[in-house]
Amino acid sequence: MASPASTAAVAGNKSRQDVLMGDMSMAYKKLDRRRMAELLPQVRGHALEIWAAYWELSARLEDAKTADIDAFLTRYAGSYQEDRLRNDWLLVLGKRRDWTRFEAEYAKFRMHDDPEVRCHALHATYAREGASTPAEVADPIARQVTELWLGQLFTPGEGCAAAAQGLLHDGRLDPMVVWRRARLGFEFDQPQIAQQAVSLLNPAWAVGLNQLYAGPKRYLDENLTAFRPKTREWVTLAIVRMASNDPHAAAEELNKLRWRAQLTDEERSWIWGVIGKRAARMLSDKALEYYAQGDPASMHSDHLLWRVRAALRANDWQQVNDAINTLTPAQLRDPTWVYWRARALLALQVPDAEQRARVLLQSIASPSHFYGQLALEELGQTIATPTEQTEPKAEELQAARDNPGLQRALQAIRIGLRDEGVREWNYTISLHTPGGMTDRELLAAATLACEAQVWDRCINTSDRTRAFMNYAQRFPTPYREQVQERAVQTGLEPAFIYGLIRQESRFIAEAQSSVGAAGLMQVMPATAHWTARRIGLRNYKPKQITDRDTNIALGSSYLKLVLEAFDGSMPMAAAAYNAGPSRARIWRGEVSDPVLEAAIWIENIPFGETRDYVKKVLPNTVNYAAVLSGQPQSLKARLGYVGPQGVAKPEPVEELP
Repeated sequence: MASPASTAAVAGNKSRQDVLMGDMSMAYKKLDRRRMAELLPQVRGHALEIWAAYWELSARLEDAKTADIDAFLTRYAGSYQEDRLRNDWLLVLGKRRDWTRFEAEYAKFRMHDDPEVRCHALHATYAREGASTPAEVADPIARQVTELWLGQLFTPGEGCAAAAQGLLHDGRLDPMVVWRRARLGFEFDQPQIAQQAVSLLNPAWAVGLNQLYAGPKRYLDENLTAFRPKTREWVTLAIVRMASNDPHAAAEELNKLRWRAQLTDEERSWIWGVIGKRAARMLSDKALEYYAQGDPASMHSDHLLWRVRAALRANDWQQVNDAINTLTPAQLRDPTWVYWRARALLALQVPDAEQRARVLLQSIASPSHFYGQLALEELGQTIATPTEQTEPKAEELQAARDNPGLQRALQAIRIGLRDEGVREWNYTISLHTPGGMTDRELLAAATLACEAQVWDRCINTSDRTRAFMNYAQRFPTPYREQVQERAVQTGLEPAFIYGLIRQESRFIAEAQSSVGAAGLMQVMPATAHWTARRIGLRNYKPKQITDRDTNIALGSSYLKLVLEAFDGSMPMAAAAYNAGPSRARIWRGEVSDPVLEAAIWIENIPFGETRDYVKKVLPNTVNYAAVLSGQPQSLKARLGYVGPQGVAKPEPVEELP
């Protein structure tokens, strides 16, 4: 979600310098250095002059004088912009392999959230002694570079690739890491990543990758032998690519005698992981059969997660338990898999099942997230608001008011520089000091944002507290009269409308998504037009889509229609609202498919964005219901079961957009 402007009410209060700051922001996005040089003197003295100085210098960083960079870093020491420019400068120094200056600047760096900078830092450490680096130093570096590089699934990552190349050249990095990187590139539809990886082994090898990516079946039909490592990996990449489009055809190919004989167990197991994952995402009942033909130890961590999901969908609790046991330590700490591990123990009735499950459930039980709420209910508890809210002390609130980063962030948002304001706010609360702000400091910062009605920063900041929850901050109820009115007119639960708005826009009325969804309820223009006609909203104009009352009317009416189309199922309605009704119908399955516990159905939604969306909207709804009613609530009561359209009830004649 992104918004190009602050609220209309405050937009009219902009000063001339505010407008010039907006102009400078646009010039920076266009990398118009001449225009920025003209504007910079005109915004001197503005509260956000620091941003203007950053934009002007960042745009010419590649050829800036070192003295200019040092002067900026000194003048604005301790600010987000100082650390942001240092991040940019470290990337330049790393690309130049200027390790002396890189390490001097890196020692002053606070942000530490850029994997490319981290890879450059590891490269710098290794470059001190190069091939002579002792194993006790080189081996951890190689492990960290591997983790960072393989984790960059959608970007080539020059810094991590360069660090990997140096380690590879000196025999400190297993070439298999390079091939796995290439496989991930093909699996995630990023052939340029595969090209970059393979070129580290031999630039000539990367030449034919595009052709292989475009025609994997042709390559396999023309190459009957694969005894050499490079050819085996080419075959592996080709079948991985096939699996992306047709996992069943890829399974048939992999089971051909020549590939069973010529590919290694590791290569075949990785491919079975890809095939199993693709089949699981297609909700195919053959997914577990595919997974069973490979060794989980040779599969990628993402493959293993989908193995658990496939086992859940099959209602095979032994396989659920076995699959969870193959996950990485980091995955095992995720509340998702803690919850399902507990459920598997209870279903299998293993020794001490209830005690072991209780310990697991207690470790994640919380009203703040999907599996935390389910864990509470498994433990016999409900979701309720606390009788008293934790409030900041006067001195804590004053410290937040005096914090320059928070003040600049709110000022930037006020004049329409929302992206900049959000970045500075997030940095101030989480990265400026090691470990971020304390719970008490977060509470005060959230209060500051709430008072300014910057609801997204209010909610997100309060969400970070762990020792307590302030429900008024986490679940605010702006536009209450309008929401209640639409709830009565549509018959929707007001908490459902609020739960959806909280996830869609965080109550930013002018929110605009990258795909065109707009307003509080993030309605697509075509959906808005259709819904307006459907509910008899006369004289609707496209420009009204971000009008508060109109957007709530359109969004809530469409949500009601979707809910009715899916038999009152809130999980399916939320999924349909996010990904479209046609996809939700496919995900509910055919007549022969099983009826699933809704939590299992949600966990098997193929789109990660939609799966995460549903797992946030529904807990939001439960918490809003607790806030609005003052009564304990249940997530399970809103989940129910999800299954195919009944034979006696045909699909609706009217097609929802």
